[in-house]
Amino acid sequence: MANIGVIFRRLPAPSSLPRLWRCAIPGLALAAGLFVAPVAPAMAQAIETAAPHAYMIDDRTGTIVLSKESEAALAPASMAKLMTLEIVFEAIKEGRLSLDDEFVVSENAWRKGGAPSRTSTMFAGLNTSIRLEDLLKGIMVQNANDACIVIAEGMAGNEQAFAVLMNERAKRLGLSDSNFVNATGLPDPDQPKQTMSMRDLVTLARHIITEHPDLYGYFSEPEFTWNNIRQLNKNPIIGKTPGADGLFTGYDEEDGYGMIASADQDGQRMIAAIHGLSSSNERINEMQKLLAWGFRSFEKVTLFQAGEPVGEVGVFGGTDGWVPLAGHEPIQILIPRGAKSKLRARIVYRGPLRAPVEEGQQVGELEVMNDQELISRIPLYATRAVGIGPLYSRALDAAYELMVGLVHSGVEMATKN
Repeated sequence: MANIGVIFRRLPAPSSLPRLWRCAIPGLALAAGLFVAPVAPAMAQAIETAAPHAYMIDDRTGTIVLSKESEAALAPASMAKLMTLEIVFEAIKEGRLSLDDEFVVSENAWRKGGAPSRTSTMFAGLNTSIRLEDLLKGIMVQNANDACIVIAEGMAGNEQAFAVLMNERAKRLGLSDSNFVNATGLPDPDQPKQTMSMRDLVTLARHIITEHPDLYGYFSEPEFTWNNIRQLNKNPIIGKTPGADGLFTGYDEEDGYGMIASADQDGQRMIAAIHGLSSSNERINEMQKLLAWGFRSFEKVTLFQAGEPVGEVGVFGGTDGWVPLAGHEPIQILIPRGAKSKLRARIVYRGPLRAPVEEGQQVGELEVMNDQELISRIPLYATRAVGIGPLYSRALDAAYELMVGLVHSGVEMATKN
């Protein structure tokens, strides 16, 4: 635990935050407040991007290295195919689908996404049956709309029903700025606008890379041939940007040109999303610039080793009043090279935390800020079990919780009056 200072405070919990207690908010929370002193100077050159919307993280540490209007809900166009893939990948992981399953190409899929559509297609033949693995390659290498529709119809009956699955899954994954209406991202004048934010795109890409690494590998295949038609990989940075190995481009008439991309160099992976650019070439140039900057301009700092206590939080009604929290893996962040980093952190957890608490149970997260900017959020777990305490202990804790709530409510009422 190098070059950091830790301060713990015990403070009453307000009734205005009955479910979410934040550490290191003096006068507002019962928690362990963690403050991190500035690390040794180093300095990263600031980056300016022409992209109106951008978001980039370091995959290993989760550090946010760039965020610019990243929560705006924009039309993702073909980048929405990431959600289609996630639905399929999860079904394969759970054993509900296999790569050898076959899907039939309907007339609707052929007309809307195949050769007659004049959009990106794998040229699937009408009424033919295609293995799921080949459909995935069509999507991931050729950006094929027909393959997406074939899968959507095969899994849910039609695209509208499949979009319901997409939206349900998006909520479970925490994609709060997303709304899906079809499997392809193609505009539909009869449906609400399909939207995703750059933050959601990166979050989803990271999930896919982490949870489905073998299937993710299809993204980097240099070409794919179907129906005797050979097509090169449509990702314009594959083979041209060091370490680039996936994801999608997208274009919307209103929102412009975008891209979600990832690259791995010497075991370090960057994931970036940009949108709102004026041309395909500008999109490529900006993505290559951002990835290069991300790899060269930051250094890794270890804040805590795996299992090393970060802080402790109160437990109500337990055999012990406190439980230490730690990460399962080393807690690391990226900091800019050459610039003084004003790092501080706080533990955030849902409270009051009631006994029993199991060893290894996720209790909260460590939020790390550089100055006022959130750069990382790391899960924290209980390092030991806390059982249910005796009746008198639980009664005292309940009385304390009630007293604190009443006092705070009284202050709130006095302020309002």
